[in-house]
Amino acid sequence: MSKGRFSSILKLSVLSTVLAFTSNVSADPVKAAFVYIGPTGDHGWTYAHDEGVKYAKEKLGDDVIMTTIENVAENSDSERVITSLARKNDIVFTTSFGYMNPTVKVAKRYPDVKFEHATGYMLEDNVSVYSARFYEGRHVIGKIAGRMTESNVIGYIASFPIPEVIRGINSAFLAAKSVNPDVQIKIVWVYSWYDPGKEADAANALIAQGADVLMQHTDSTAAMTVAE
Repeated sequence: MSKGRFSSILKLSVLSTVLAFTSNVSADPVKAAFVYIGPTGDHGWTYAHDEGVKYAKEKLGDDVIMTTIENVAENSDSERVITSLARKNDIVFTTSFGYMNPTVKVAKRYPDVKFEHATGYMLEDNVSVYSARFYEGRHVIGKIAGRMTESNVIGYIASFPIPEVIRGINSAFLAAKSVNPDVQIKIVWVYSWYDPGKEADAANALIAQGADVLMQHTDSTAAMTVAE
């Protein structure tokens, strides 16, 4: 899935969610908060979410008050941030998989606040989840990679070994194999969603192992910079 298309989907998702919420509350502005895993300038996941926030604000105007917090690590810090936002907002979007347990924990303490968690699977009366069929986009780029590679080695920079990421790797590899039976895929795990230094090191390591096409499930542009 292209960044532009994903950004458009998130714009509509954020708008529809907040709009649905505004139709069920009082005339006061809806207070919506967003917890970001990385900086809004990452040109990836957080950037796309923030574009959705801006779009919703543009369309809803004074009917909504938006708050965003960047660079919130997936550790005990996230629970503190989510708790702080739950005290002051009507709906809180927690936009990374690693926020799942803290989101559910905080939601139980704030039953009157709605929570939207990205890519998770745990639900409560006031917790919903949202995601996209990312594996479909991985399938497309897997076929492209399988046709483009001359060394028959594709490098894949992966974030965390969670279902979403593994599903993407499998989709890309199966697609590449469908057009190039001799292709191999080499994976480097960076254990981070956004770490340009680690992502660049992973890209260089994969190139050193013979990869002439790189794919990634991380948020920065570091791998593309290395490839150039």
